[in-house]
Amino acid sequence: MAAVPTAHELLQKHRPTLDQALEAIRTRAYWSPHPEHPKAYGENGSLDAAAGKAAFDALLGNRLDLADQPGVDDWVGGEVSPYGIELGVTYPHPDIDVLLPAMRAGQRAWRDAGPELRAVVCLEILKRISDRTHQFAHAVMHTSGQAFMMAFQAGGPHAQDRGLEAVAYAYAEQVRTPEQAEWTKPQGKRDPLVLTKRFTAVPRGIGLVIGCNTFPTWNGFPGLFASLATGNAVLVKPHPRAVLPLALTVRIARDVLAEAGFDPNLVALAAERPGEGIAKTLALRPEIKLIDYTGSTAFGDWLESNAHQAQVYTEKAGVNTVLVHSTDDYQGMLSNLAFSLSLYSGQMCTTPQNLLIPRDGIATDQGHKSFDEVTADLARAVDGLLGDDARANALLGAIVNPDVKARLEAAAGLGEVALASREVTNPEFPDAVVRTPVIVKLDGAKPDDEAAYMSECFGPVSFAVAVDSAADAVELLRRTVREKGAMTVGAYTTDATTEQAVEEACLEEAAQLSLNLTGGVYVNQTAAFSDFHGSGGNPAANAALTDSAFVANRFRMVEVRREA
Repeated sequence: MAAVPTAHELLQKHRPTLDQALEAIRTRAYWSPHPEHPKAYGENGSLDAAAGKAAFDALLGNRLDLADQPGVDDWVGGEVSPYGIELGVTYPHPDIDVLLPAMRAGQRAWRDAGPELRAVVCLEILKRISDRTHQFAHAVMHTSGQAFMMAFQAGGPHAQDRGLEAVAYAYAEQVRTPEQAEWTKPQGKRDPLVLTKRFTAVPRGIGLVIGCNTFPTWNGFPGLFASLATGNAVLVKPHPRAVLPLALTVRIARDVLAEAGFDPNLVALAAERPGEGIAKTLALRPEIKLIDYTGSTAFGDWLESNAHQAQVYTEKAGVNTVLVHSTDDYQGMLSNLAFSLSLYSGQMCTTPQNLLIPRDGIATDQGHKSFDEVTADLARAVDGLLGDDARANALLGAIVNPDVKARLEAAAGLGEVALASREVTNPEFPDAVVRTPVIVKLDGAKPDDEAAYMSECFGPVSFAVAVDSAADAVELLRRTVREKGAMTVGAYTTDATTEQAVEEACLEEAAQLSLNLTGGVYVNQTAAFSDFHGSGGNPAANAALTDSAFVANRFRMVEVRREA
């Protein structure tokens, strides 16, 4: 049995990493303590590829115990991999009337531990998750449908980076106020007034993390660690099709908390029966004071409108737009867009949907290109990228659920198809549903087409929308962000006036903008410690991952003052 770490040992081990994270969020420069390459694992207690796969396989068909989590009244499961495998893992189902009081019991000691110790305990949780990155990669792959390498990187180191980023912001905001102050007010000839004041960061209550199907760790870790680092207990309610990655997270967190001398019930799991809808029940409980949610706009709006007792952080849906006006690297633009449209079958909240292209065409380094030429060349770029089935499988992954497949099939009937979707066979997983993207041409001047391009069509569906001019494109972009929201905006232009107009529209509508990406950085990817994911300023999300606003309202500063 491993030795139980003391608070001093945890501080010695993790304070340097915390300091580096604090510097990274200050400078916004590149930094990550979590290796992206699978071969970097296998030493210092971390699982290599074979051990990680074996650890994942050992979970299949078994119960996942959670160190005596209280209030277990049933065992539930039913996850089926988008690659066709029945996972067969079962999880404890909670009696929330028993579990929630048990979670509150440990909050006093966790509060009194202070921001620094809470931060390094969180970093120990992240370190142990990092050591099991290979196991998490398979868990994410077989619940989300991501291809293995994407599941490894996005579900592993990139998710861990986002969790660490949240801890760093939480720590910085809590220590902005000193723990103690001596207050002296002069009174002229009389003795001064002297008070001693002590300030304590006090948690709001229990945080509820409502997980998503497509990125269970990447989207789940920020809220989980932001709430935990600010002193709150955290109840994790995973998406019923993607329980395993977050259940593993909860198990590790409970182990670390117990070893560090805290109540393991500060982190707990709420798995649900099929069709139970436990998220609505939990969201309205008076004990729940914080809610983090990623998913559909409808349920996000419901949470914002009904969970009045809680501070609600939502990442919902939007219509991501790219304006294509002109470029000095036509092939680079096409390659970059083709990759952005193809990655994970477009099943990312940051994937471009609408490509706004002047109907008279665009200026490029290869001469003038008409609207039809641009769409045809983009279709060829996607075909070239995905022409080899092995490469296609590595980029596309699998369709996460039947609703995405249905939207993809229906999209072809909305307009002229510039690129038809095709079925790709995965020889390793013959039951996987793998499809290439579809690109449909629409006319921005036709009211009948507007219903299509002004609605989110989540999945590998993009619309090439013909517009009259750059000014019309900017106005349509602005309206789309204002009415529907956007997690990302992209633009290609060599014209300074157009660039300024796009930038001003995004500043006014609070949308994150990427300009003229033609290399190895894509509009649908963001880097922790540097890029903000969402802004919290348009309908796509009411919070950003991660900024000060994401953490500062998870605690309150409470003052005790006494005469010196």
